[in-house]
Amino acid sequence: MRTTWLNLLLAAASVLFTGAASAGETRARQILDRFEHANQWRDHVMVAAHRAGSMQARKTLYAENSIAAVEASIALGAEIVEVDVRRSKDGQFVVMHDSWLDRTTNCNGEVIKRTLAELKTCRLVIEGTGAVTDEPVSTLREMLMATKDRILINIDNKLDVDSLAGMIAVARDLGMAEQVIVKENLWNPARITTVKAAMGAIGSGFQFMPIIADDAVRDAGFAEKVSGIFSPRAVEMINWRAGSETLTDTGGPLFSPRMRAAAIRGDWHIWANTYAIVNKPGGFLAGGRGDELAVLASLPRETYGFWAERGATIIQTDEPKAAIDWLAANGYRVPYSDETRPAEPANTASIN
Repeated sequence: MRTTWLNLLLAAASVLFTGAASAGETRARQILDRFEHANQWRDHVMVAAHRAGSMQARKTLYAENSIAAVEASIALGAEIVEVDVRRSKDGQFVVMHDSWLDRTTNCNGEVIKRTLAELKTCRLVIEGTGAVTDEPVSTLREMLMATKDRILINIDNKLDVDSLAGMIAVARDLGMAEQVIVKENLWNPARITTVKAAMGAIGSGFQFMPIIADDAVRDAGFAEKVSGIFSPRAVEMINWRAGSETLTDTGGPLFSPRMRAAAIRGDWHIWANTYAIVNKPGGFLAGGRGDELAVLASLPRETYGFWAERGATIIQTDEPKAAIDWLAANGYRVPYSDETRPAEPANTASIN
């Protein structure tokens, strides 16, 4: 539990590091400052809303990858929304997780076999309730316009790595490339070479985040190599877990003291995921210490607190409200210029 005096010290330090936000400074610019300067913000845990943030208390309130979900995540104070991008039959980038339309819309069939005009007739569905919303499938451009200057957007590319150039081109056209985080999985030297070439062809002015998973990478040395090559501002670390295993005690090989030291030397964030994977056992991701443990079992300290104490300064979650509330109440969130610091809990020992 962080103490009140420490919180005050951190708030004062943040002013020394960055200065007071100017009246014309956008929320995205304030977030970007924290994203690009990890070492100055080690005591603040940023929250990324998975698939735009459609859920609260294990209840799906909004259609995933919807602008409505983005608006809700912005209202909660999340710093990043993650969305998935595919391509229509006529080559347009659209926001959709699955390759098929059946689960998340009132249409069916493959996304790639429908033109954008046809996709625009589909309406997003709230999973669980089956309620059909008024919101159509969004284009990447529409989604970027909804987030511009308000929140960072993390694009999960469901296409080949070369497609990232077109996605960044859309962001550049809107004047917001620096607010866009793109990411690719890295697991061996050959993959590093492929992705490095793709990033070099795109140029600069956007955020590239490597993804490293412990089913292929078991030590911090690989991340240190990646850091030297790409100079990322964040690295997404994935802790896999078979359904029958017990909760991780350490966070796995990618959340080691050496990894935390590497992140400090490279001035990048460790990004942890606590969301569940569809059709996988609960807690399959995050070593069992995921959103189900935080919300269903009412053990947020064993989830969000666990990963924060192991160096994570960005947590991607299906439960942005639960994560933000707990992190803020327990001293892991430093308010932005337009926020008020939440009061300290009266009895900190009673908070899970």
